[in-house]
Amino acid sequence: MDTLNITLGLATLLCSLVAGFVLAFAIVVMPGIRSLDDREFLNAFKVMDGVIQKGQPIFGLVWLGSIVTLGLAVGVGIFQLEGINRILVILAALVYFAGVQFTTFTKNIPLNNKLQIQDLDTSSEAALAETREVFETQWIPWNSRRTFYATLTAVILITVMLRI
Repeated sequence: MDTLNITLGLATLLCSLVAGFVLAFAIVVMPGIRSLDDREFLNAFKVMDGVIQKGQPIFGLVWLGSIVTLGLAVGVGIFQLEGINRILVILAALVYFAGVQFTTFTKNIPLNNKLQIQDLDTSSEAALAETREVFETQWIPWNSRRTFYATLTAVILITVMLRI
């Protein structure tokens, strides 16, 4: 197996796992905690996000690995692929880095960080309701966007893998 197949295979696997992760939040996690009251909802999200922020190693390996391996796959693919396959690998990277990673680092993570510093135990019911409203109405749509782009990236990469 050559470098292109290895990097492209790993990138496809890891980007697909990221797509599954954000999809799980979109279709299971957020709908699952939606029925909780404001304090419970916000605390539940803080706890889940805290696992990630404390450096869960498998999450870190998958998330950062997707960035590294996709970058490597593009670097190798530019020289070893031709025509539509080269274009598709570049397109996958553009979609992933702009639609998933940029969105995550500029939208979702800042919302997570803002929530992490909130003292929910001493907040009034009105403050909790406002915090949840602001958080939920922004975080969920941004997660939906990155879910779409992560899935699109996986589809593009799988297509390239099937074509070569």
